[in-house]
Amino acid sequence: MIRPELVARFRPWREVGAAALTGAFGLWVFAQGGLFFQPLGGAILAFALLWGIGAWRRRRFAVDIGAPGFVEVEEGAIRYYGARALGGEIALRDLSQIRLIRLEGHAHWRLKTREGEALLIPVEAAGAAALADAFAALPGFDLSAAAAALAANDAFRVVWQRKD
Repeated sequence: MIRPELVARFRPWREVGAAALTGAFGLWVFAQGGLFFQPLGGAILAFALLWGIGAWRRRRFAVDIGAPGFVEVEEGAIRYYGARALGGEIALRDLSQIRLIRLEGHAHWRLKTREGEALLIPVEAAGAAALADAFAALPGFDLSAAAAALAANDAFRVVWQRKD
């Protein structure tokens, strides 16, 4: 039996740990030597390294689900299915600004299009961690700035703005 507080503390590190174990396995395969195992081990190690870097960045976006609705990122579009009348879809190519705002003590991503339409997505919504990968695809987006905005308690902060 593992203590619940330890489980809660290490939960955000699961994917990073899995990538590290995969990297260790790739290193072991590489150490077997030979024309087959060395390239295979190197490929596994490279995959684990890329996976680990992505997992490290996404780790800061992972929060417990505490808001209604869920987020889906598919084919260059961000969809939020809200439990109430809120919700919608915005294509990544149409985004002009991303803000992090706090409403009633809860953080929300405010995605704004070039036409002025806006979509509010709670940070605590199911699937909201997938936004890290979607945002990383935007030109000039800084994941560390987004993580710093999540850690701060500002009422609002512009995290990214398209330079057109």
